[in-house]
Amino acid sequence: MHDLTEGVERFRHDVFPAKAELFAELAAHHRPTALFIGCSDARVVPELITQSEPGELFVIRTAGNLVPAHAPGPDGVAASVEYAVAVLGVTDIVVCGHSACGAMTALAEGHDLSAAPAVAGWLRHAEASLARTAPAGGAPYALEALVRENVRAQLANLATHPSVARALAEQAVVLHGWVYDIPSGAVERLDTAGRRVTLAA
Repeated sequence: MHDLTEGVERFRHDVFPAKAELFAELAAHHRPTALFIGCSDARVVPELITQSEPGELFVIRTAGNLVPAHAPGPDGVAASVEYAVAVLGVTDIVVCGHSACGAMTALAEGHDLSAAPAVAGWLRHAEASLARTAPAGGAPYALEALVRENVRAQLANLATHPSVARALAEQAVVLHGWVYDIPSGAVERLDTAGRRVTLAA
């Protein structure tokens, strides 16, 4: 906790004064242009990866960057997606997976999650990704393939949300699938054909 409080002090004395004008504007206006859906993993920091200023990204972080398909009833992820699209009017949505993802590793390696039932239940939202990357003959899962397929599956889930479906139909929003490689810093875009295109390295 000491490190966090020291960080707050550095922010107040070193960072905030240099951006005081920006924060004054942000106090009255909230107009992010992109929704970034990433993993809760502490190594994946959307604003750092994209070099975005405060106010530019609306961020949702979940274990495994999972986005449940639309369903009736209260849902924090669905509410955040709807707010970003229908209220804030973001024009781009990025779903970003990453290397060495703990959630995808647990699925790929069949970890026993009986001591973490909430985690096990949440990871059921990736079952389609797991099925699509199932290796033949009982061979081990390829983690990289699972990470990429999971990004595609979450993009498909996003399109089931009414606000996103409407925006897509009106060509008011564009969906993007990315995979971030932690050790190299490379970011790859997954195109509709499943090929990889490096954005940066």
